[in-house]
Amino acid sequence: MSVSKLPPAKRVGSFSEKWPPKPTWKAPEDIPDLTGQIFLVTGGNVGIGLETCRMLVTRNAKVYLAARSEERARIAIDDICQSTGKSSIHFLMLDLADLTSVRKAAEEYMSLEQELHVLVNNAGVLYSPGIGPQTSQGYDIQFGVHVLGHYFLTMLLMPTLLRTAKGEVSGKSTLVRIVSVSSDAHEMTAPKEGIVWDSLQKGDASLQARKKLTGTRLYGQSKLGMVLISSELARRYGDQGVVAIALHPGGVKSELLRHLHPIIAWIVEKIRIYPVSLGVITSLYAATSEAALEMNGEYLTAWARRQVPSKHAQDPELREKLWKWCEAQVVGY
Repeated sequence: MSVSKLPPAKRVGSFSEKWPPKPTWKAPEDIPDLTGQIFLVTGGNVGIGLETCRMLVTRNAKVYLAARSEERARIAIDDICQSTGKSSIHFLMLDLADLTSVRKAAEEYMSLEQELHVLVNNAGVLYSPGIGPQTSQGYDIQFGVHVLGHYFLTMLLMPTLLRTAKGEVSGKSTLVRIVSVSSDAHEMTAPKEGIVWDSLQKGDASLQARKKLTGTRLYGQSKLGMVLISSELARRYGDQGVVAIALHPGGVKSELLRHLHPIIAWIVEKIRIYPVSLGVITSLYAATSEAALEMNGEYLTAWARRQVPSKHAQDPELREKLWKWCEAQVVGY
């Protein structure tokens, strides 16, 4: 296993994480030239995902914008093309709340490309304080999208990522990256148990557990899941050229706030919300910077700073149990 080659990260205090100092790494100024690299960004039509795609295209990457709404994705792509003067961005239909759609998206991508240098698992949903709907397969929507959908997409694309890392197509080995956009909610609002397994059952079997947790804790649980899966990806594939990093992008104004109670959303915006131009920094740092290649298995916080994740996120038994749970759920899809 190849893990971070750096000295252990130091704990960033809660205050500093919520109200970060000015960034020392900036976008697009510090993004290297990405000519020849292919990126896939989930949820790339809005918010952090949209600006991530824009900055990558600006620096000459070929980008696949994956989203469930083709209409909104096309609008985003037109906007990116007009603002950058470049056209190396393409739409990929993907609904992470439907495992069948996830497989179709992966197959479509693999029919178009032989390589993938960076996968950015960015798409997200937030239902707070109430619980959200279920996925097409009957799972909690937040866990289904953030954890299960992204896990399945990642594993379907893993052969392509490994082929790229080995240089089977290009003739030159390279490190590839999997970037998972999590949240400080993985620590702040996750259940005290870390993962409440009853809430992950299909259909109405999980309804009571989900109601008891509320949407806020379900969100935190799902974001914890993203950190755990990222860490396990680093452990399993680090010695094969994969660099997996999870991150908290910072408190950023985005469409995630649309499901919050209006009063709560207003308070959140007033006390700890920053523009997307700042929120995109940590994702782009993890996805493009030379320094981040040394950070396999790590967790970053705003703005592009190494951070120690929650105790649950560092639990190897919980990490492995969640991985096996995800493996079992995607069988047959």
